[in-house]
Amino acid sequence: MKSKMIEDKLFLYLSESKFKLLNLKYCQLFNTNKIKNINMNNYKSLIVFFLFLTGFLNSGCGNTGSTDSLDWHTNLEEAIQIAQTENKTILVNFTGSDWCQWCKKLSAEVFTQSDFEKYANENLVLVKLDFPRSIEQTVETKMYNNNLAQRFGVRGFPTIILLNSSGNLINTTGYQPGGGAAYVQHLRSLIGS
Repeated sequence: MKSKMIEDKLFLYLSESKFKLLNLKYCQLFNTNKIKNINMNNYKSLIVFFLFLTGFLNSGCGNTGSTDSLDWHTNLEEAIQIAQTENKTILVNFTGSDWCQWCKKLSAEVFTQSDFEKYANENLVLVKLDFPRSIEQTVETKMYNNNLAQRFGVRGFPTIILLNSSGNLINTTGYQPGGGAAYVQHLRSLIGS
């Protein structure tokens, strides 16, 4: 009885192409010549179920993060010019927007929040340097972003670099829990304002 239950479970999870090979090994293992006929309707139902389950579980994982209404620049030199003109601090966001879970969390919990948006509009020039895996970038963009990551010693994502209006390093941080208001307070403590 126990070998019958093992046999049923074993063959239920196998693909049709592996069925004959495993059946042969089963027959050798249990000294039998009996060939088990698998009910293909159960097999197909099981595959459909696993496909559905995989799609359901991955539906949140493929999310590229929340969108914000912030004015992100992609060129640090231009951001420095704007910061000098407007006397603002520069926040550089080194991110893996389409794969880094902490980057997505930072975006959803901080960059989309009204507290942060208000603070950023009044006090910051924002630069986003993205290192995506599935979003196309030009070779020039990849090289530019990599050079800046090396220049600032970025070792992981997200990395947030704070620069004064002359482009000099103030401080480095990353994801912090607590939402937009807490992140604003965190930035103020790092900047000294």
